[in-house]
This record gives sequence, structure tokens and C-alpha cells, in this order.
Amino acid sequence: MALFSSNSGGGCFSKLLFLILLIAAGGFVSAIYHVTQPQELADLSGAKKLPERDMKVILKNAIDRSYPLTLSEAEINQWLARTLVTRQGGVMEGRVTLDRVLIRLEEDRAEVIMERRVLGRPFTVSMYLKVEKAEDATGIVTNFKPNGGPYHKDYPRPPQGGRFGKLVVPEGFLYLVFPAYQKLAALFPEEIDLAFTNMARVRIEKGKLVLDPREPLGEQGMPETF
Repeated sequence: MALFSSNSGGGCFSKLLFLILLIAAGGFVSAIYHVTQPQELADLSGAKKLPERDMKVILKNAIDRSYPLTLSEAEINQWLARTLVTRQGGVMEGRVTLDRVLIRLEEDRAEVIMERRVLGRPFTVSMYLKVEKAEDATGIVTNFKPNGGPYHKDYPRPPQGGRFGKLVVPEGFLYLVFPAYQKLAALFPEEIDLAFTNMARVRIEKGKLVLDPREPLGEQGMPETF
């Protein structure tokens, strides 16, 4: 009597294939679930209402008088809450609305979060951003990189791009939402120019944005280039 039937190899392969498909389906369902779960945003605006300040004025004063400026995560988000609706001309009509925009500040990166409402349900998308200064033939330029760093330090590619719901997605997925972020940036051209282009140094830390219009000094006490 044969120890193995003639179709045992095919049977094992079929079971292996079924197991792979089952794991893939489970991963897909899990990903969809996390995409539909909005981020927790309650902590970003702070528990206490801060004094209202004109963002353009405080940025311009720091540049004109050449002193460093620190903006807290809560202050930025409360300012966005006051100004966003006015600048977009009211809440967009239709079944999809842009309810608010919030900024999460982490070490060396910012997360720009859009909260929308789809058929009455909250839905969040976000983009990670890094701000880098570089020098070219025209002088010092500011680069915004939609890159949140690697998933793992030993595997730099692909980098994290942002989050759809609670799911962290690779940078390539941002093409789906990039036009919305371009429209958002177009609402704040002066503030972006003052806060980033006109500041010599930009540092993102946990919960705060540190801006300094003064050029960094070298070992001899003279301004140094990047």
C-alpha cells in the first residue's frame, strides 16, 4: 500500500494557498477597519482656551525684531479653528465636508490632519511633513517633505506618508489626497511664507514649533550657511 496518495502534493499546495489567501483577506479586512476609524483628536487643541493672537503679526514681529518664536501645538490648532472656516468661505456643501484641520507636532515632524464627515460619519486623513533648509544657487531654500520617516530603522523604504484613519500608509498613497493639501496650503500663503521661508531655522519638537529668523553662527561667531 502506498504511503502517499498521488494527489497529496496538490492537496498540500491547495491548503497552503488557501492559508495565504485567508491571511491576506484577514489583513485586508483589518486595514479597511483601521481606515474607517478616525484618529483621536481631542487632545490637540488643549484643554484651556489661549489668548487670541494674529498669527501674521506675531510672525512678522519676530522677523522684524530678530528674535526666536515658539508656537505651541494647542495655539496653532486654536488659531486654525478660528480662521479656517472664514477663509474657505464656509463649510463645503454636499455629503462630504471638511470639518477642521489640526496639527500634531512630534519630534522632527508635523502631522497635518484633515477631519471630514462622510455620510455623517467622521473620517480623518493626514500627511506627515518634515521641513528642511538647503542652499542652492539662489540662496537658502525651504523644502517641505511629505515623509514621516521609515517604518523601521533598518528598512528606510518605503517611508511613512501619513494616516488614513488610524492606518499608517506609505508615502505613495498621498497622491490620493495631495490635491486637497495643495488647496489647504493656498488658504495660508502669507503665514507659510513668514513661518518657514523667512525663518532661518525651523525646528519641530514634541508639542511645539520653534522658529528663529537669526542665521546660525559658526565657530568664529559669524553666520554660517547650510
